[in-house]
Amino acid sequence: MAFVMSAVIIAGFSLNLAMGRSSFDAPLAYHVHGVIFMSWIGLYLAQHVTMAAGNRALHISLGKLAYLWIPVMVAAGCMIILVSVRATGGPVFFDKKEFLISNTALLLCFGGLGFWALRQRRYTGWHRRLMLVAMAVLTGPGLGRLLPLPLMIPWAWTATFLATLAFPVIGMAYDLRRQGRVHPAYWWGTGIYAAVFAGSMLLAYSPIGYALTEWVVVGTPGAARPMEAFLPPGFSM
Repeated sequence: MAFVMSAVIIAGFSLNLAMGRSSFDAPLAYHVHGVIFMSWIGLYLAQHVTMAAGNRALHISLGKLAYLWIPVMVAAGCMIILVSVRATGGPVFFDKKEFLISNTALLLCFGGLGFWALRQRRYTGWHRRLMLVAMAVLTGPGLGRLLPLPLMIPWAWTATFLATLAFPVIGMAYDLRRQGRVHPAYWWGTGIYAAVFAGSMLLAYSPIGYALTEWVVVGTPGAARPMEAFLPPGFSM
């Protein structure tokens, strides 16, 4: 599952690059963000490989890096959300308020679940499942680049969230088949993830969400973009 989730993220960004939708000719902030998040994928995979190989000592040593890397990722993620929404208003197939508020909330959810997983490292059943749910949150940007999101307006953001749930649901199904029950870590982790998404959407579509979004982009190019998702004239897939 770790390799599948990592492959989905890499495939999404690689597809955009191959189709000319993105390039390496981007501001420094995007490169910093990319290096930090791709490094996390390397660390996440290394943790699974070391444990599968029975190298528990190396697994524990590498795991200590996560205590530093998770807050760095949250900071870098918040930075790039602000940079993007101020520069362009965010991807046009997402509502601007969704991209700013719900995106930030889900990033914080990843950080919270990740730290909870680290605190439960002595209880491997909880540790690995909570970390899987946390990693599922990060598959959103990769899945969003693979799904035909322009055709899903105005539900593109919700569709991306629902797609990420496939990973914990598969884990639940595996538990049910192998053990006859779903481990509570999946219920708690996935439940918190879903609750954060629902709460963030309620906030985004509230008067406070509109006002906060307008305050963040005021005086920037992102303010010129409509609040709602749209397809620009001449758009083609």
